[in-house]
Amino acid sequence: MERINSVYELNQLRDKLKEEFTKNKQRVLVCAGTGCVAGGSLDIYAEFKRLIKENGLNIDCELEEDSCGGDHDHNHDQAHKHETGYKVAKSGCHGFCAQGPLVRIEPDDILYTHVKLGDVEEIIRETLVKGNIIERLIYTNPMTGEKVAKEHEIPFYKKQLRRALKNCGAIDPESLEEYIVNDGYHGLANALIKTPQEVIDEVLASGLRGRGGGGFPTGKKWQFTRIAEGDKKFIICNGDEGDPGAFMDRSVMEGDPHRVIEGMAIAGYAVGADEGYIYVRAEYPMAVHRLKIAIKEAEEVGILGDNILGTEFSFRLHIKEGAGAFVCGEETALIASIEGKRGMPVPKPPFPANKGLWGCPTVINNVETFANVPIILDKGADYFKSVGVPNSPGTKTFALTGQVANTGLIEVPMGTTLREIVYEIGGGIPGNREYKAVQIGGPSGGCLTEDHLDIQLDFDSLKSVGAMIGSGGLVVMDEKTCIVEVARFFMHFTQNESCGKCVLCREGTKRMLEILQRIVDGDGQVEDLDLLVELGETIKDGSLCGLGKTAPNPVLTTLKYFRDEYMHHVENKICDAKVCSALKVYHIDPEKCKGCTRCARNCPVGAISGKVKQVHSIDVLKCIKCGACVTACAFDAIEEV
Repeated sequence: MERINSVYELNQLRDKLKEEFTKNKQRVLVCAGTGCVAGGSLDIYAEFKRLIKENGLNIDCELEEDSCGGDHDHNHDQAHKHETGYKVAKSGCHGFCAQGPLVRIEPDDILYTHVKLGDVEEIIRETLVKGNIIERLIYTNPMTGEKVAKEHEIPFYKKQLRRALKNCGAIDPESLEEYIVNDGYHGLANALIKTPQEVIDEVLASGLRGRGGGGFPTGKKWQFTRIAEGDKKFIICNGDEGDPGAFMDRSVMEGDPHRVIEGMAIAGYAVGADEGYIYVRAEYPMAVHRLKIAIKEAEEVGILGDNILGTEFSFRLHIKEGAGAFVCGEETALIASIEGKRGMPVPKPPFPANKGLWGCPTVINNVETFANVPIILDKGADYFKSVGVPNSPGTKTFALTGQVANTGLIEVPMGTTLREIVYEIGGGIPGNREYKAVQIGGPSGGCLTEDHLDIQLDFDSLKSVGAMIGSGGLVVMDEKTCIVEVARFFMHFTQNESCGKCVLCREGTKRMLEILQRIVDGDGQVEDLDLLVELGETIKDGSLCGLGKTAPNPVLTTLKYFRDEYMHHVENKICDAKVCSALKVYHIDPEKCKGCTRCARNCPVGAISGKVKQVHSIDVLKCIKCGACVTACAFDAIEEV
């Protein structure tokens, strides 16, 4: 594309591209998010292109040089880029990761799941050519067996409202043209015809709050930075997503990188910054790759760089790859990392808005926050706050994982209840098991029980019950989950990721982990529970940064709502969920035992005794709970009690 020198030229280009993109007969979108790529989706993408060409169908390919065959050069591809025919493209993450690799056929909205390389020929023959739906490839509800072909009718998608994720899975993330066709950079164009203060006022009016966990009003943060003294100011996008099970930011950066760039450019104009950094953990190579492509494309057409869209506003972006330290998700530690220092938090104030990167006023927002900004400047504050709840307007993305039928990345209006997410979008608990709890917000969050199923998921409602949205992770647990082990797992993570600067965080989390380990090992005492609460409250009060202050949350909330389960561990030495191996007790059912001796022969410590064709027994003092006897028994005679 040629350089775009004005808002008028951007609008003209968008209208022209929309007209050209409607000429395609059918479009095959192959998911190229991380999950689907791991399942072989790139090979599926290549096979679609190869077979469509071999069948003599008119294919519209793009992205790679020589992408449509060895005898087609790049210029030929570009010349026929939008002619009527079958278009094959890669997309970002669709969100329904457990069903991948995913292939969507447009405009019919057909979604094929668990697609394999050998399915490509059948999809071309039956669906693209004949218009038939392949029943075995469409979504099957694991709870009811119902089959659904249309993506928007699948319960997982039907109950969502995808705004920040609107383009993820719907456009080619490596194509600036596709982003512009979908009204990309229209928000930036609208911002540039306003004054910087008018832009901030619009963000303030929208009520947008930071989606990184803290929920601080975005417009206020921008306002503080704008009025701060300093000739040089920076914008930083926090893409250092480190919570276990969280992949919201990664999916946005991979699936819609231009949206993040647009949001940052709007922020830069609003606060008077001409430079920004996207901080991405190095474990996200695909996100880094696509962001680099997007930045290069935007610079080439004048959407980034000097005199953006023919105005006096200039803005440049850099990518900083982090080394994967969890603490670098904290804003002051992140700033230190960009500056080349060890990523450790520093006391606040001063806040980054006044003294941030290299001592300059700095705006730091996370990926999802920036992804919402173009919506506000494109459609207005009233549109943004038309969904959600008054103090938490808009939508929120969550990573739904654990013991639930449908797992993946979702986006719902703020204020949606936990019940709606677990039982409607998630499809309920598989195996006819009972819901037990949800861990929300990862290591920084808290535990929500059955009593909280109808609580609204927004910043203030969750705070009232001792939890927080955090990064947006939602781990669903059923009756087979040991709450004590879950608390130990998260405490192990936070203790391991502590930067060590605070004594309370460094040593306190270590002591808490030691106590939890004693409990799951069967050596816990009743007084340990009160000590956990005392340590947790002390760490929350005295830690330097937000990560340390929230580290005890999983332990404190599980103790609050599941104290009986802790008591069973320390008093009765019983794990109700039968998860903690040290608390397992094996018993041989005399009615089922045939005296075959297989269990005794497989026991590594000689804990099983008995003669041939006689009932055997287990010495619980010798038993090391390895489970070898259970595996060896052919008659299901050995059970855990």
